[in-house]
Amino acid sequence: QVQLVESGGGLVQAGGSLRLSCAASGRTFSSYIMGWFRQAPGKEREFVAGVSRSGGSTYLADSVKGRFTISRDNIRNTVYLQMNSLKPEDTAVYYCAAQYSGSRMVSSSEPDYWGQGTQVTVSS
Repeated sequence: QVQLVESGGGLVQAGGSLRLSCAASGRTFSSYIMGWFRQAPGKEREFVAGVSRSGGSTYLADSVKGRFTISRDNIRNTVYLQMNSLKPEDTAVYYCAAQYSGSRMVSSSEPDYWGQGTQVTVSS
């Protein structure tokens, strides 16, 4: 069992930055692929960023490439999402996710565990 707790969301002006954190419980954090998804009102949950078990490989949705960075700290059992140059269309609830099997996380049907979500609002 893995519990995920996100933090760091909030209200920011367009062009600003936020860093989301996701703290995971348990001693097997490094066994999981970690990622971030987001869901805007009236839209489906979509993949944002993923990171391999070691942290050596990362991948991003096209919509956030060049602006967002994902990283993880396997000592602190935490995954981060650094968001720069934020746009109003980035407004959504952001969810942290953990997936045990496979090598990449790109679909919302794949993760085994989810956090409760943190709201990010970008004003124009």
